[in-house]
Amino acid sequence: MLLRVLVWLLLILAVWWLLRSKRPRSAAPPPARPAAPAAPAARALAQPEPMVDCASCGLHLPASEAVRDDEGRAYCCIEHRARAAGSS
Repeated sequence: MLLRVLVWLLLILAVWWLLRSKRPRSAAPPPARPAAPAAPAARALAQPEPMVDCASCGLHLPASEAVRDDEGRAYCCIEHRARAAGSS
């Protein structure tokens, strides 16, 4: 008796799975993408920025974001610059 119920259950699940896979996924069209800018300057890639190491912890960061001391050493934050100045 239990075997018949399992066979029927498997048969129903197989039919449901086949019908589900035949159905289209979505009737709505995909959203339209905005047009790309036509100007060549807008498509130009940004130039890579030089990276520096923090003199205190060794963290790599862009040179424009570095905090520098009087001797030109780069630090990742004001606290590391102050700690290095205090240890001298």
